[in-house]
Amino acid sequence: MTAAAALIAVAPDDAEIPEEISGDHASSSAGRRKTPATEGRILISKVSIGFKDRKGRHTHAVEDIDIAIEPGEFAALIGPSGCGKSTLLNAVAGFVSPVAGSILVDSVRITKPLPSIGTVFQNFALFPWLTAVGNVEFALKQFRLPRDERRQRALLALAEVGLAEHAEKYPGQLSGGMKQRVAIARTLVFGPSVLLMDEPFGALDAQTRLSMQGLLLDLWEKRRSSVLFVTHDVDEALILADVVYVMSAAPGRITRRIVVDTPRPRAVDRLDQAFLNRRAEIIGLLQQQPSPL
Repeated sequence: MTAAAALIAVAPDDAEIPEEISGDHASSSAGRRKTPATEGRILISKVSIGFKDRKGRHTHAVEDIDIAIEPGEFAALIGPSGCGKSTLLNAVAGFVSPVAGSILVDSVRITKPLPSIGTVFQNFALFPWLTAVGNVEFALKQFRLPRDERRQRALLALAEVGLAEHAEKYPGQLSGGMKQRVAIARTLVFGPSVLLMDEPFGALDAQTRLSMQGLLLDLWEKRRSSVLFVTHDVDEALILADVVYVMSAAPGRITRRIVVDTPRPRAVDRLDQAFLNRRAEIIGLLQQQPSPL
């Protein structure tokens, strides 16, 4: 499934309107709410995912994955290229079905995309013919809200990510960092309790990437959605996450769960010894894996 198709499939036609964006809550800011402690629990149990190649041969992408993410927790997933990180993320989003095991979000088995789960892609997945506010507003059309209310909420979401003055610009008029801000606003506008991010900052320059990491942490502190964040960058994982899951080469398995208890805020220019030890541990685990061809 392409990123654009995934965006269209965010929720089925019979999806209920999340309370945070229903008409009774029109005055709330862009669906913002601090997720209650009971929302956003992700349980991935004994999950294996496989595909058939062109010759009909079955290939395992990930095998026997067990991950538990508590409400409001920020988890990072890191591993070598081709280990199945994005495949696993797509399964949590409801875009891919496991061949074994189960994925539950707040005790609901994931078999299709749900409005309580938001996904941010690396390639932005913006519609070039829509303005920034139009792209964010598009995410709300499935909830049958009045046009004026959709517009108001989209503008509030853009303001939350610092793009209020760029609402009427088209994607072609925006920088890479601005495009990703629009993508994040579009995902957060309906107040998901789970946020899935597939290397969202991988295509950005180093300075913009640091800025976007800071923005993401600010938004997470306000909303406390549960986050599953895929990255190739060890420092990024350790700066952002409460816990880091390290995956093996394909077929991907979880080889280590590392708790990051370094106090926030964190930065690469002021790291304690425990942080450095965790970095060395993760790099060592990744170096044990065979290099991709």
